[in-house]
Amino acid sequence: MTSEVAIPRHLAIIMDGNGRWAEQRGQHRNKGHEAGAESVRDITRACGELGVEVLTLYSFSTENWGRPEDEVQALMALLARYLTDEIGELMDMGVRLRAIGELHRLPDSVRLLLDQVSTATSQNDGLILQLALSYGSRAEIAAAVRSIARDVEAGAMEVDAIDEMTIAGRLYTGSLPDPDLVIRTSGEMRLSNFLLWQLAYAEILVTEVLWPDFRRPELEEALRVYGSRNRRFGKTRAQLGDAS
Repeated sequence: MTSEVAIPRHLAIIMDGNGRWAEQRGQHRNKGHEAGAESVRDITRACGELGVEVLTLYSFSTENWGRPEDEVQALMALLARYLTDEIGELMDMGVRLRAIGELHRLPDSVRLLLDQVSTATSQNDGLILQLALSYGSRAEIAAAVRSIARDVEAGAMEVDAIDEMTIAGRLYTGSLPDPDLVIRTSGEMRLSNFLLWQLAYAEILVTEVLWPDFRRPELEEALRVYGSRNRRFGKTRAQLGDAS
């Protein structure tokens, strides 16, 4: 890795391309999801070793419930197997697991496993691994607005007191820093209803690499590109002392 590499505090990844990876090999789409789980393991380990504070993985969107029933069932089974198989390594790495989204829509058995692993890892002080499950950003923002509206209705808050920090604090990610970098694999140029509020100033990197093929070397290359960028947050180069 070069000196230009910068490590983001919060890295978010839209894991895309599992189905395409499998289809290119004449395999069932579920094989792609299984291969993608190996990338989750590798990238989680790499982020912990590199010093990333938060890794958010877009694992299952609210729209994904509309996929064929057998694929949804396979994804839920894969998630359950991941939680069961990986708790030992998560503990060894000091990873703290948390999940965001409409978790009540998940199967009871999966929710139970999520709760168990989240509780077991809650005292770890390493990487925070945040799984976006049954997640949609518009629904998240709507839920935040309803929460604020209830406080206003109850007289606990004045309308004029509502600001950006108020809204941010009611989001699922309220206790975490916003992502510095979002990576989307498979070359698709869209955010797909992922962290729309939180990604306001994130750097966006799209790679043609399909998620099952995205491993530590691809991550390090993405971080090299990220490190070469100039994040200005609305300021000019001159204000930041950048004459280039």
